[in-house]
Amino acid sequence: MKLLLHTCCAPCSAAIIEYLLAQEIRPVLFYFNPNIYPLTEYELRKNECTLYVQSLGLEIIDGDYKHEEWLKDIDGLENEPERGRRCLSCFKMRLFAAARLTYEKGLDTFATTLGSSRWKDLKQIAEAGYWAAGQFPGIRFWEKNWRKEGLSERRRVLLQVNGFYNQTYCGCEFSKPNNRT
Repeated sequence: MKLLLHTCCAPCSAAIIEYLLAQEIRPVLFYFNPNIYPLTEYELRKNECTLYVQSLGLEIIDGDYKHEEWLKDIDGLENEPERGRRCLSCFKMRLFAAARLTYEKGLDTFATTLGSSRWKDLKQIAEAGYWAAGQFPGIRFWEKNWRKEGLSERRRVLLQVNGFYNQTYCGCEFSKPNNRT
């Protein structure tokens, strides 16, 4: 399998990468998270993830920070609750970019670390992933519940062992704890 792994942060990625490497799958990682706000938060997450992935000798591709484009994409959905329509729209935008890059790089499969978070709706992630894969011929979305098989527990261990920054919100300004009603 030639896998592109969309990554959201080091804490969510570490156990998944470890699992993939144990299966002799060397993923190409793609950091594309235009939802993250503010820019300092985005840079913190991206830099930590990049350093971790590079320390493992893996390739990581930076999808650039396109927050204004993301805001246009979710326009009118700002007041949606977490796991609402805003999140589905956000997943579709990010996974479409992952599917496109998978196609452009001549890979055959992509997956995402988004589902490792208990705060995310696995059905929404799957819907967005399959939709994105359907936009490009020959591309497959690998739907896997990264919370099972001990991966959630391993995530916690690796977070502590590596001293990763553990964020308190998904990334967008509408999910920040002080913005919640």
